Amino acid sequence: MPCHQVISARVLREEYNPVMAGRIEDYALVGDLETAALIGTDGSVDWWCAPRFDSPACLAGLLGEPDHGRWILAPVGNGRCTRRSYRGDTLVLDTWWETLTGTVRITDFMPPRSRGGLPSGGGPRIVRVVEGIAGRVAVRGELSVRFHHGSIVPWTRATDRRTVVSVAGPDATRLSCGPGVELDVTPGRTSCEFTVTAGRRVAFVLGWSPSHAPAPPPLSPAGVADALTRTLAFWNDWAATLRYEGPAREAVIRSLLTLKALTYAPTGGIVAAATASLPECVGGGRNWDYRFCWLRDSTFTLSCLLRSGYRREALAWTDWLLRAVAGDPADLQPLYGVEGQRRLPETYADWLPGYENSQPVRFGNAAVGQFQLDIYGEVLSTVYSAVRAGIALDPAAWALVASLLDYLGKRWREPDEGIWEVRGPRRHFVHSKVMAWVAADRAVRLARVAGLRGSLAHWQALRTELHAEICARGWSEEQRSFTQYYGSTQVDATALLIPRLGFLPAGDPRVLSTIRAMERLDDHGFLRRYGDVRDGGRHELDDLGGTEGSFVACTFWYADALAMTGRADEARTVFERVLDVRNDVGLLSEEWDPVAGRQLGNTPQALSHVALVNTAFTLYGTRRHDRDRGRVAVA
Repeated sequence: MPCHQVISARVLREEYNPVMAGRIEDYALVGDLETAALIGTDGSVDWWCAPRFDSPACLAGLLGEPDHGRWILAPVGNGRCTRRSYRGDTLVLDTWWETLTGTVRITDFMPPRSRGGLPSGGGPRIVRVVEGIAGRVAVRGELSVRFHHGSIVPWTRATDRRTVVSVAGPDATRLSCGPGVELDVTPGRTSCEFTVTAGRRVAFVLGWSPSHAPAPPPLSPAGVADALTRTLAFWNDWAATLRYEGPAREAVIRSLLTLKALTYAPTGGIVAAATASLPECVGGGRNWDYRFCWLRDSTFTLSCLLRSGYRREALAWTDWLLRAVAGDPADLQPLYGVEGQRRLPETYADWLPGYENSQPVRFGNAAVGQFQLDIYGEVLSTVYSAVRAGIALDPAAWALVASLLDYLGKRWREPDEGIWEVRGPRRHFVHSKVMAWVAADRAVRLARVAGLRGSLAHWQALRTELHAEICARGWSEEQRSFTQYYGSTQVDATALLIPRLGFLPAGDPRVLSTIRAMERLDDHGFLRRYGDVRDGGRHELDDLGGTEGSFVACTFWYADALAMTGRADEARTVFERVLDVRNDVGLLSEEWDPVAGRQLGNTPQALSHVALVNTAFTLYGTRRHDRDRGRVAVA
C-alpha cells in the first residue's frame, strides 16, 4: 500500500455524499497559541493547520468539501446544534444538542502547549469530549485527514481498536478515543458510532506530530480531565488581567481572548486571521491568505493591548516587530511569517473548489513584495507607543529607527500600493503619505528622548514638507474631503484616522467635512473601505473584478471619528450595530454583507477585534491605563 496518494475528488464525492461548509459565522475558534481550528454548528472541524497557523492544512473542508479534510462529531441524524457557547472567559467551547431521545454536550478545546497538560515539545492536539446530559443519544464520528491543504490522502491504519494513525510524507496524525468506542478504518476515513447516556463521557484526541518522530502517548481519561482543568485555568487567569469596566465588557474580553488565540506564543507575532482564501464576495476572486503578521496592524494592536492591561503581550509583539524588520530598510515588508519569515510566495490550490465555489484559492500572499509606504509610519508609531508605555529599547533598536527614517526620506515621494494592497498600478495614496508624516512626527518626538538630536532638524523639516503637500494635494475642494489618492474623486475610510493619528485636530473643518463625505461609503449602516456605494461599490484600483462587503474595522473607525468630533450618541449607535453582527460566540470576520446578512472574508479577523476593543475604550473606557503607564525608558 502506498504511503499517500493524490486525492481523487470524483471517487470521494461518490463515497461520502459531502455537504458544503457552513456559513462563515457558523464557525467557532479553538486554539493553543500556535495554531487554531474552526468548528461549525454541525459539529465538524473544517479547518486546522498543523503544527502552526501558517502550516498547510490537514483539515481543509472549509475551502471545499468533506473529502478535503474534516472531523465531524455529532448526534446521528441531527443537522445543527441547539446552542453553544464558550465556557466563561475561555476558549473552551461547549455545544449542546437536544434530540428526541436525549441531550448531549460536546466540549472542544486545544490545550496550550506550554500549560495545557501536554509533554514539553508536544504537537498540537484537538480534544473533544462527548457527554450525555439526559436520555440516550446515538453519536456518530467521522474523520478524513487530508494533508497539504486537502490534496494528499494519507496512509491510515489502526494500531489498536481505539487508536488510528495517518501518515504521509513529513506529517502524521493520531486519533485516539476513550473506552467503549471502537474506530472503524476504511479507505480515506475513520468512523465510529456509539451511544451516550446521562453522565457518560467519551473523549477523543486528535494530535499532529512529525512523521519521523515518536508519537506522543495518548491522553488517559484522567489526562483529558487534567488538560481541560489546566486549559480553563489558563484562559481564566489570562482574562482576569483585563482592566476595562465599561459597557459591552463581554464583547471586549471575547475580542481580547480572540487576539490572544491568534498569537503565536513562541515569537509574540499575531496573525491577521486563522484562515486563508475565505471570500470578500461569495463566488468572487478576492480570496487572500491572512495567516501571517502584518506590520500595519501593529499600531492598533499595541494600543489595544496596552489599554487593556496586557503589557507582557505588548512587549512580545514589539519584540517580534523589531526582529522582523531588522536589517536593510530597503527590505522592509508589509507582512512576515509568524517567526519573521520573509519568503511567503503566493500559490494557487487548483484542487480546491473554494468556499462556496469562490476561486482561486490562494496560499501565501504576493503583497509581501509590494511597496507600501504606510508601514514606515506604523513601525515608528508602534515604537513610540511602546516607549511611552515604558518599554525599553536598546541602542540597536534606536539605530534601526534612524535608518528607517533616513530611507523614508528618500522614498516618500514615490507612489505605492497602499494600505489596501491593491493589485493594480501604484498611486500616491493619501493615507500612505499621512503615515509617512506620522513616521516623521514620531521620530521628532523620539529624538528628544533617545539623544538623536543630530537628525532632529531634518525630521522636523520632513514632517513640515509632508504636511503641506498632503493638505495641498490630498484635499479636494470640489469633493470637500480628503481623497483616496492625489487627483482622485473617491473617498477612503482611512481618512477617518486623520484626527486619531494627530495629523489634524478633530475640530478642523476639513476633518468634519471628510467625515460627512463618508456617507458615500455607507452601506446600510456599515462602511466600505472605498468604492462609492452610489455607483454600486465599484472602484478603479485593480482589474480583479467583483465587489466586497462592508469592512468591519472601518465601521469601528467611523464610530471613533464620530466620538472624537462630539457625536457620541451616533458613535454608540454605530458601535452597537457592529456588535449585533458578531456570531453566536462573539466572533467577527473581516467584512459584513448587510444585504445578505452574513459575514465575509477571513475569520476571526484580528483587526476587526482590535478595532472593537479600541472603540470601546474610546466610547466608554477610563483613563486608568494612562496613570499606569511608566516613564519613557531608554536602555
